[in-house]
Amino acid sequence: MNRYSEVVTTGPVRLETYVDGQRSGSGGRDVVVLPSYGRGSGEDFDRLAASLAAAGHRVLRPQPRGIAGSTGPMQDVTMEDLADDVAAVIEQLGRAPAVVLGHAFGNFVARVLATNHPDRVATVILAAASGRTVDPEVNGAPFRAGDLTLPDSERLAALKLAFFAPGHDPSVWLSGWYPATLTMQHEAVKRLNPALYWGAGAAPILEIIAEHDPFHVRDEWGDLRSELGDRVITTVIKAAGHALFPEQTDAVAETIISYLFRNVPGRL
Repeated sequence: MNRYSEVVTTGPVRLETYVDGQRSGSGGRDVVVLPSYGRGSGEDFDRLAASLAAAGHRVLRPQPRGIAGSTGPMQDVTMEDLADDVAAVIEQLGRAPAVVLGHAFGNFVARVLATNHPDRVATVILAAASGRTVDPEVNGAPFRAGDLTLPDSERLAALKLAFFAPGHDPSVWLSGWYPATLTMQHEAVKRLNPALYWGAGAAPILEIIAEHDPFHVRDEWGDLRSELGDRVITTVIKAAGHALFPEQTDAVAETIISYLFRNVPGRL
């Protein structure tokens, strides 16, 4: 697989972006991957990127500020700022409009991006996005899991509670956390009005729900399609929790590849 890194500069921000694969023929798309709270878009998505690249797509994985070679202001940052970062990556490296996949926290960035930069986004993939009703203990789990000052036992308890399906090993996510990025993102979310961006503008949406995701309770699985209608296609991945990608990467990749083939024509 053809993999390399590019650096995108936009104002005071530098974004190291991993690029996997090459768009082949008329069926390939640029797929931008946005990771969850406090984590990068590297190792968690290596297998997904390989699968998408093998299917003829090119995968762009911009690292959030504070991760790998990405730098920029880390205080008083808004979700709109983070969406602008991604828009710059698509403008400088991609051929718009791109497919934008937001995992967990990344779904908020994807929704803001699709609303504020509709010309950059062909479709939005919401992977393990939260529903409207989240238990407070679950909602606080990312900040315990990503707190490197806590004992591993407490962090594992948070990962088991909120991220991994029964029978899956949560210890694989003890590493890969970036506390400064997590804090920056958390503060940005506090400033966000979700209602402004819930519908992801007018973009088509593939909603990927993890069967055991406590951030998205079963009673709310049909809400997004009920609200937004036929532009939403919803699928459920079995035996997966909020972490999703270390649990069921192959199933997710198959779902995305099939969706893109059927619903998002490529461009020459």
